[in-house]
Amino acid sequence: MKLRQIHSILSPLAFAAALLCAPAQAQAPKPPPVPAPRPVEGPATPSFTPQEVGIDEKLGATVPLDLVLNGEDGQPVTLRQLIDKPTILTLNYFRCAGICTPQLNGVVEVLNRTQAEPGKDFQVITVSFDGRDTPEMAAQKRTNYLGELTRPFPPAAWRFLTGPAATTHALADAVGFKYKQVGEDFVHAAAIIFLSPQGKVTRYMYGVTYLPADLQLAAQEAARGEAQPTINKFLKFCFSYDPAGRKYVLNTTSIGATVIILAALIFVVALIRRGRKTKPEETE
Repeated sequence: MKLRQIHSILSPLAFAAALLCAPAQAQAPKPPPVPAPRPVEGPATPSFTPQEVGIDEKLGATVPLDLVLNGEDGQPVTLRQLIDKPTILTLNYFRCAGICTPQLNGVVEVLNRTQAEPGKDFQVITVSFDGRDTPEMAAQKRTNYLGELTRPFPPAAWRFLTGPAATTHALADAVGFKYKQVGEDFVHAAAIIFLSPQGKVTRYMYGVTYLPADLQLAAQEAARGEAQPTINKFLKFCFSYDPAGRKYVLNTTSIGATVIILAALIFVVALIRRGRKTKPEETE
């Protein structure tokens, strides 16, 4: 190949290499980096401990019957005046946009299905633990929920009460119901609590749905004053309250630990049984 031809081939390559190796200042300036948008900060997720929120069962304890609360008409009334039969106690607050409504709807559902007779075999008392709730709000709630009952139900068999925050807190503390105020709302669990005619705590039922047979049995136990441990704690163990979403969420950590433990137990039992089978063979 002639020298002139070689030169003609190398010249464009050399020119390209010169462009690549040129100093930075000779190149076109790069545009300044666009700053990343700052994330929009939402409301902080409320934090709490089990000592602040939850239920500490106090089976056998007696509620303070002389606490003075307000009836739906605003007139003072004591628990001693109301509790004369097995009583289902629910603790809620009337402005709750979260779990209170599903829970009270669950109470309505089970009341419609149970064979127990309201006003005779049991009664329901719903107490707001928010001192800002008024008797007028309680009266409206009572009207709404009584209107959802499809069976004959004496209005006196479901009362909605309010009271000063210190008074309702004393009642909640007596039954081990723990809640925490976060802003305008409250973080709390969902449960119904059975009381004997003497005001003795006899049973807890967790969650927002209840079985009619369980309610009927618990009412009978309350009538006898028998404090029974909670049989169905599955919801309390496998579900935890999500204060940000205001709902119950699956606690996968607890479930995973349970599955692992059960699998390990099954494996150990299988090894023991296998060892017992091989021993007679070795002796033969």
